[in-house]
Amino acid sequence: MKRATERRTRLSDDPWLAPYLGAIRGRARAAREREAELAGPAGSLASFACAHEHYGMHLRDGRWVFREWAPNATSIELRGEFNDWGAGEMFALRPVADGVWEGKWPRDAISHGQRYHMLVRWNGGEGERIPAYARRVVQDASTSLFEAQVWEPPEPYVWRLPRWRAPRRRTPFIYEAHIGMAQEREGVGTYDEFRRNILPRVVRAGYDTLQLMGIMEHPYYGSFGYHVGSFFAASSRFGTPEDLKRLIDDAHAAGIAVIMDIVHSHAVANERDGLSRLDGTEWQYFHAGARGHHEAWGSRVFDYGKTGVLHFLLSNCRYWLDEFRFDGFRFDGVTSMLYRHHGLGVDFMSYDQYFDGAFDQDAFTYLSLANRLIHALRPDAITIAEDVSGMPGVAASVRDGGAGFDYRLAMGVPEFWNRLVTKVRDEDWPMGGVLHALTDKRREERVVSYAESHDQALVGGKTLIFAMMDSAMYDQMHVGARSPAADRAVALHKMIRLATASLAGGAYLNFMGNEFGHPEWIDFPREGNGNSFAHARRLWHLRDDDDLMFRRLGDFDEAMVRLLSSHRVLHEKVCELVADEERKILAYERGGLVFAFNFNSSESFADFPVMVPPGRYGWALDTDASVFGGQDRIEAGIEYPVVAERRRDEIVNIVRVYLPSRTALVMKRN
Repeated sequence: MKRATERRTRLSDDPWLAPYLGAIRGRARAAREREAELAGPAGSLASFACAHEHYGMHLRDGRWVFREWAPNATSIELRGEFNDWGAGEMFALRPVADGVWEGKWPRDAISHGQRYHMLVRWNGGEGERIPAYARRVVQDASTSLFEAQVWEPPEPYVWRLPRWRAPRRRTPFIYEAHIGMAQEREGVGTYDEFRRNILPRVVRAGYDTLQLMGIMEHPYYGSFGYHVGSFFAASSRFGTPEDLKRLIDDAHAAGIAVIMDIVHSHAVANERDGLSRLDGTEWQYFHAGARGHHEAWGSRVFDYGKTGVLHFLLSNCRYWLDEFRFDGFRFDGVTSMLYRHHGLGVDFMSYDQYFDGAFDQDAFTYLSLANRLIHALRPDAITIAEDVSGMPGVAASVRDGGAGFDYRLAMGVPEFWNRLVTKVRDEDWPMGGVLHALTDKRREERVVSYAESHDQALVGGKTLIFAMMDSAMYDQMHVGARSPAADRAVALHKMIRLATASLAGGAYLNFMGNEFGHPEWIDFPREGNGNSFAHARRLWHLRDDDDLMFRRLGDFDEAMVRLLSSHRVLHEKVCELVADEERKILAYERGGLVFAFNFNSSESFADFPVMVPPGRYGWALDTDASVFGGQDRIEAGIEYPVVAERRRDEIVNIVRVYLPSRTALVMKRN
């Protein structure tokens, strides 16, 4: 009986890495040396990562204190509602040391809610700028310009669960969501709407981790939140900071951890409402010259070798943990950070590509420091790397010479499924290939597996069910309107998600609406669609309509997540039982559950033998139940007796099951 394992090993245990161990140790040594340098005599990286408490606007001991780091500036003054947007000595900053500018004013000189910006001058020019550490940024309705906003509410938010911590040793079932497009109405949703209307759906669906996109303030809504302008400001288009805190508080009260997409791979190129040329130079936060510009994304690239940049980014990590009590981060664009070519046009086919001159040591050092900091502050926090390159060590511990991420996104899985459903005939699907694609990862790492995320739902891509049905899903998803296209799509949608979730290498992710086969793509308002919000929302009424298959799919996803999480399946080893290429049957055991899939498009099998570990087995779940849009060909609640049979020179235990075409059966060991 072939058995795969979830046991994590050390990088040094991989014989393929033997020629590169010197480079791996050198990377780790450089990160440790940089950490010691930053920590200083105090010996604490956390004490270094406090720039947000020093810079920006703060009310301290009854007076306002504002500081900004701008080494190239010759003068800085604040202009805002507190001085009628005019010039004046009162709100001029003075240089103090090492490129830092400072101003102090009496409490009654500035009020909560007032808008302002900086006027920065340098040799040869000047410009309006948003403070780098602004904690609140709003868009002026009349000018469309973004302004910083003083945010010091008279009644600070009081946390309901100040000591909440995520459950230890959990294997997350992650619900990926975007606040603005989570609602059904056309328009931009709010934190409060999400808290009242969407969070209860996440709770009912059984997911234990909420991953929020687009939280960091971004000038262009259509960027999905990936072109950040203000790194310390929660997006004001969704509501106030207190609204976001209330959402996180309610999620914690329901036992759900909340992580956020953190974008430290690049920054928006905007100058007035971003970091670019904040003090008149291109290189304050970013690389100088062409290296400081991301040619594919049209954005700025951080120089992770600069102490000021590390001060900014590490403090940013701490800020979101401390101020909003997030429980971890999905780091966006890690591949872009790790290589000077940003992974553009590169197929990673050889280990040499991970260790050549394209590797960015400064970026690796930053990621290692960020993970050290996050896990020191919050041992229960989880960190996820969006890395498509598969670099050895990304999800290995810092102690072992890795970058320290808890998980790497298994980004090849959705591409694998999309290729099968669109490019490969059903009768040619490889069972061994399915098993390999869903378990293929480095032994030292855990991964977040998913069948589809927001990437597949964007205009230009296709969700799996849309790829299988196309326009037919608009008139063939009624319960009574069965068709070959609908039957295939509904059946495979459930089977693909069950296989992906049950074979996940540590965690499973779903993008909001995909659990019920959302029929619409994502298209944010832009000039090309008449600035329409028609596709920047989720059609929840489809999930709730008992006459539609969407409800059946959503109900199946809920049953699947609850079964897998209750049996702690993702903690356990995977034991392959059957990979029958001729009949298109795949079976495996994990966590006391036996999963049997019949991917055959036309043939059903009675009394099919499945080899199992010793025990007693009973029905737990099947995709063919009518409540899940199936045909009720499998009897629910029955027992499957174990029979000992001789095969070659050994006695094995088998159960005989009925596997109708395009169905999956889950049995539990009693």
